[in-house]
Amino acid sequence: MTFKKVTHVIFDMDGLLLDSEKAYDKMISAIARKYGKEYTLETRMKIMGTPEPVTAKIAVSEMSLPITPEQFLAEYEEMGKIYLQNPPLFEGAEKLVRHLHKHNIPIALATSSSKESVAIKTKDYTDLFSLFHHKVMGSSDPEVKRGKPNPDIYLVCASRFPDKPSPEQCLVLEDAPNGVVGAVRAGMQVVMVPSKEVNEELRKPATLAIEALVDFKPELFGLPPFED
Repeated sequence: MTFKKVTHVIFDMDGLLLDSEKAYDKMISAIARKYGKEYTLETRMKIMGTPEPVTAKIAVSEMSLPITPEQFLAEYEEMGKIYLQNPPLFEGAEKLVRHLHKHNIPIALATSSSKESVAIKTKDYTDLFSLFHHKVMGSSDPEVKRGKPNPDIYLVCASRFPDKPSPEQCLVLEDAPNGVVGAVRAGMQVVMVPSKEVNEELRKPATLAIEALVDFKPELFGLPPFED
């Protein structure tokens, strides 16, 4: 397969760089159980990658929880202070970020998380996350009007690079189906690194789907290859 050459790379964070989706699953499952409900895989696929206020709305409506989305969000944020501490980095995450930065490839972060939860999750990795030119936090950024699967976060993210690349010049790295669809709608190529539970149908919109971040070959998109 041939892919178009890119000049800029936009990273998702949860489930791609940080193994934090398990923590989110625990949090939502705990809230569901509290009200006698079950957090199913189907609901999870709808929620994955969405900004926090949207997560709350989907969770409440899909699971028929007897609380408002605002109440859900309050419980969710409180639990996050405990559950989201120190998520491990995925294998290959640090190597890829440092490699692109070393070769002066402009990189940025486009995450649906809020500024507060990003601070909790990345506090042990401040050095690594400081390598991103900028970070767009979908749940707390006023310019991001609509969350993934809408294209807004990627277009805002691209516009904040000093040279304002066109969508065709940007490559997005994502794990969530919602994120992949958003990147495609933004007119960008997207490499998907899905979790095992994501079925084939949900992988189809991606430009390329790979099993793990360590399998990513930058040279496929005209980026500097790894030296080793």
